[in-house]
Amino acid sequence: MVGLYTWVGEMSTGNVPAELLKVRAKIDQIDRKLVELLAIRFALTQKVGLIKANKELEAFDADREAQKLAELRSLCEEHQLNPELITTLFTSIMEEVVRNHRRLRNE
Repeated sequence: MVGLYTWVGEMSTGNVPAELLKVRAKIDQIDRKLVELLAIRFALTQKVGLIKANKELEAFDADREAQKLAELRSLCEEHQLNPELITTLFTSIMEEVVRNHRRLRNE
């Protein structure tokens, strides 16, 4: 394992081509934007949770989730993305949203 860590260390200390660093910088920008967008999304789902709690609606809406996942899978085809990856990612996001909605309902 020491060899692996040495190799990784060498790669990150200055032997990295400028072209690779530029691409990585763009990826880092996108990652920051993704986190910012997730924060906005969760703020909006917080509002949805409050509405559901006030109207005594269920936290989980199976029809909405199925519709959303189908829509996302379709987008994957348009953008040549792995639909299983996107489904897994958004299922995790929606599970967190439902947990938050249940917490709001129980407050």
